[in-house]
Amino acid sequence: MRDYSNGRSGFDRVLMAVAATFLTVSASAAFAQPTSSLRDSVSELAIDAAVPRPEPADVPPPTAGDFKIDTTASVPADAAKATEKTVESKPADAPVKKDETATAPVTTPVPAAEPAKEQAKETTKDIAKPATTVASADQPVADKLREMLGAKSARYFDRKGERAAVEKFYTGRDYAPLWTQGGTPTTAAKGVMARLKDAGADGLSAADYPLPDFAAATSPDALAEAELKLTASMLDYARQAQSGRMHWSQISGDIAFPEHPIDPTEVLVNVSTARNTSIALDSYNPPHKAYQELKKKLAELRGETGLPVQPIGEGPALKFVKSKKNPVVMEDPRVPLLRARLNVENPDDTKYDAAVAEAVRKFQASNELKVSGVLDDATVRAMNSPKRDRQIDTVIVNMERWRWLPRQLGAASIGNAYVILNIPDYTLKVMHNDAQVWTTRVVTGKPGQHATPLMTETMKYITVNPTWNVPPSIIYNEYLPALQQDPTVLQRMGLKLTRNPDGSIHIAQPPGEANALGRIRFNFPNKFLVYQHDTPDKNLFARDERAFSHGCMRVQNPDQYAATLLNLTMPGERYTPEKIRGMYGHSEIDLKFPTPIPVNITYQTAFADDAGKLQLRKDVYGRDAQMLAILRNAKGKDLESVVAHSQPSYSRPRADIPQGVAFNDNGPGFSSGPSFFERLFGGPTPPPAAPGQRPRRTVTR
Repeated sequence: MRDYSNGRSGFDRVLMAVAATFLTVSASAAFAQPTSSLRDSVSELAIDAAVPRPEPADVPPPTAGDFKIDTTASVPADAAKATEKTVESKPADAPVKKDETATAPVTTPVPAAEPAKEQAKETTKDIAKPATTVASADQPVADKLREMLGAKSARYFDRKGERAAVEKFYTGRDYAPLWTQGGTPTTAAKGVMARLKDAGADGLSAADYPLPDFAAATSPDALAEAELKLTASMLDYARQAQSGRMHWSQISGDIAFPEHPIDPTEVLVNVSTARNTSIALDSYNPPHKAYQELKKKLAELRGETGLPVQPIGEGPALKFVKSKKNPVVMEDPRVPLLRARLNVENPDDTKYDAAVAEAVRKFQASNELKVSGVLDDATVRAMNSPKRDRQIDTVIVNMERWRWLPRQLGAASIGNAYVILNIPDYTLKVMHNDAQVWTTRVVTGKPGQHATPLMTETMKYITVNPTWNVPPSIIYNEYLPALQQDPTVLQRMGLKLTRNPDGSIHIAQPPGEANALGRIRFNFPNKFLVYQHDTPDKNLFARDERAFSHGCMRVQNPDQYAATLLNLTMPGERYTPEKIRGMYGHSEIDLKFPTPIPVNITYQTAFADDAGKLQLRKDVYGRDAQMLAILRNAKGKDLESVVAHSQPSYSRPRADIPQGVAFNDNGPGFSSGPSFFERLFGGPTPPPAAPGQRPRRTVTR
């Protein structure tokens, strides 16, 4: 690196003198202008002085990649999609003319002074600050953009947050177009359009992201219109790639995932400053390995392409015979469609050449057909199979559901540990450091009103020897009607009956080997009042389909599950299944986690197994069918809107209890105490101990 501390050039000495003069004048005028304005002015000059100047000799102007700005200290973590950003005065692919040396792309190296760091921070945080000089050829387009964004922006950006972000972004560019240079699409525009055209590869629909025709845009008005059209489509893609084409509330009221919407400002900055805009835009799709595997399977089902499936017509068998002297190359009008389906170059070519034959061989291998490279009747039937269309639909809706899940599934502080339960597969897995460390079978909720809800929550503690606080839905729909038939049924089942102050009924079963929750309950407080637990009834785990519960999830091997979770959060305690079983008794013991573990309840009817093979499961709750019906009839509907669902009420009017039913409280049929939620997951008031039951013990590590 050159040393600019001594022997400075005349240019540098003049520049330093100007900087010193400017600082002196600025300081004397500090009370005449706002502090932030003064800081910005000084910072701008400090950065300008920190940029090494090229010697006047035959040194070519810098290119877009010559300088980089270090923004790692000023870019928010959720906005830092790339560690290096290039700040340009022109698009990266714009040619630099000889008379444009003064306006060539200039960016800062690692700044040498604190004011320069502050300026970098201001540049990142305040994108309204002009950072781009509008080329004279683009000024008419910039003028039109200024006019359109001032009066017609709602026409392109109907979401308030996006409209404000776009207006601020283009204001910060002095309305210079981003996607064209002198009327020609930039490299950035080409990357974005390529990603939008390939939206089908991620289970999205390219038709949802219309592309402008830059070739037909010959006037400033048309170019400005095309500019905003591509920006709008880019934001639509980023939003739907990250959160989904439909909001989960469109499907059911028993789904609740944390919201993770895009920040349109971050998208605009991220994509516009990226070296590869296609990759930057693709980053808004789910990063999960399971999602990426589904994406591969979708490509295989479609024949290695993201295009919609079109039937291949019947005809003679097509083959390619390799020969050095006389290779046999057949021609057929079906070949262009075949090339498109299998993603072979030269899509208009009718020749069944070596490239097409090799693509057919790959298709045959992935579909358990005879691998010959010949397009025979069996291969055509496999390509046109309605079964394959159904599989494609199933994969697409599962990819959509992955968009609802958090981008970070686990707790980073304990090796990204998390629990993931797949309802249609009736399995639960514990993951740690991106690897499965334990799995077991589960029983899930019955279809209908007892369906197990989909959610992400955090497991905070385990209860050994739990009390079963019977859910109100079971009390009012099942137990009270049973009492009308047999007033002694609760006593015979070992259940205790009390009445709450509001007149509603509370029924509980004390801990013990006959308890409906078995010996362990796994608590992740949620509005659906469900949890995971042991069960005294083990026979259901032997069945292939295990949707039998009232919504909670029964775990086949709870002692092993508990030991696995406790060892992840408290490895020094050395928990074993034997140690857990040694706690079994008649009083509740809470084992609290120092770090809560995320629990993800999912609905995966399509997934890739450990061998990479596509696995399909029965749509037990009809979720796939619901989603497909909505997606196919979504014209004119905003599927991203939140649908409000009425939540179940857990407070009921005073119930009529038949004669002969014994209450287990000490008063005249009333029991003051915690709410049902507090009884279930703990609260400010501990639940009262049942007669003959020892008080609850809490173990905090």
